[in-house]
Amino acid sequence: MSEQRDIASAVMDGPARADVLASDADRDSAAGVLSSAFAEGRLTASEHAERIRAAYGARTMSELAGLTGDLPGPVGHARERQVPVVPGDVDRCLLCALLICCAPAGIAWLLVARRRARAWGGADAADR
Repeated sequence: MSEQRDIASAVMDGPARADVLASDADRDSAAGVLSSAFAEGRLTASEHAERIRAAYGARTMSELAGLTGDLPGPVGHARERQVPVVPGDVDRCLLCALLICCAPAGIAWLLVARRRARAWGGADAADR
């Protein structure tokens, strides 16, 4: 959903940025946003088809932003900043064993790992 943010930021950066010609990748990103909105039930089939046609016919970033501007911002944006439930450096086999044998110890170990991942750089460090 960062595509919608990129399209919207092109318009927010002022008229000089909004008049930038859209690339094929920009059009594909807008089409992805529209398809996600259709899958979520925010657009009807005819609205989706009409906007997809307009997206692939758009010349500038402001035209693309106009097609996605009434759709809500990315829901996943808030989740991007959160530490995942199980940080990437956690040994999942050990975690499973701890949760099966002694659930309180497994939960405590997981919470300590999450706190450590957050302290060492937030979600980016935890995702590695």
